Amino acid sequence: MYADEKAPSALNLCLLLMLGLLWGMPYALTKVALATIPPITLVAARVSLAAATLWIIVFIVGCKKPERRDFIPQLFVQGCFACLIPHTLIAFGQQSVDSALAAILNSTTPLYVCLIGLGWNRHERLTAGQWFGAMLGLAGVVMIVGAGALAGIGRATLGQSAIIFATFSSAVGVVYGRRLNGIAPELAAAGTLTSAAVVLVPLCLCVEAPFRTVPSWAAIGALVANAIGATALGFVIYFHLIRSIGSLRTASVGYLKPAIGVLIGCALMAEPLTWTIGMGLIATLIGVAAILQTDTRGTLLGFLSRPKADDVLEADAPAARV
Repeated sequence: MYADEKAPSALNLCLLLMLGLLWGMPYALTKVALATIPPITLVAARVSLAAATLWIIVFIVGCKKPERRDFIPQLFVQGCFACLIPHTLIAFGQQSVDSALAAILNSTTPLYVCLIGLGWNRHERLTAGQWFGAMLGLAGVVMIVGAGALAGIGRATLGQSAIIFATFSSAVGVVYGRRLNGIAPELAAAGTLTSAAVVLVPLCLCVEAPFRTVPSWAAIGALVANAIGATALGFVIYFHLIRSIGSLRTASVGYLKPAIGVLIGCALMAEPLTWTIGMGLIATLIGVAAILQTDTRGTLLGFLSRPKADDVLEADAPAARV
């Protein structure tokens, strides 16, 4: 049985919600930090600080190094797809793309995972319910953020293209991440972020002038929170979930990020909860629940996808004749 065919435990559901919270923070934190820190320098500092934090945890916990020799190249590939490309391109894209539209474009990871699964025979077997959940979850995100944000499509083409490509890269990363299931999540996260830092630090030194940057205290605080919480802790949870519940279910966190952000805003900042946002939250939660499901029997989707009685009899006929 595949790991993704098992029903998610209560712990994994809580971790998925926590990951949605942690990865929902960077939208606002990145905007604050970009005010005084160049994009590549910001991502390089964020990834490097997160990697250093995780290596300290790896040595304290005593994670065992895997015996196979190919894990270092795999960590480098994972670092490129899951960290280097997405973080850099999103930071670049957010300079010209509104946060609302960036949230919508960056929430399409589950759809890309579904499309990748069509051409990858060794990938997870996706049900009709999970396809339905992926599409319904995206519709919910659009309702939450506001359909008006879609009006900005085509205005900042370069920035929007960067975010779309970053989202596709994240989808490739969450699928490729299953190759690291034999590695402890802390070690996989530390290796992934270190691989990205090895590329990003020289790149920011060549392209930008990081030592001439004078960041504000607000930018420094946003950078540290982003590195320790969203990146270091987030990637540990990310690798744990890939191993426990599979790629698509882990990717469904893309729908939870804006939903959790809106709920926090309504609860702590007294932001209005309109009926459109409420319907979007419901649609998003139903979509994520459909992605997390393991069996569609007893649901409308199960009824629609269930084979007809005549088909079952015809399929069983050869065995009966034998």
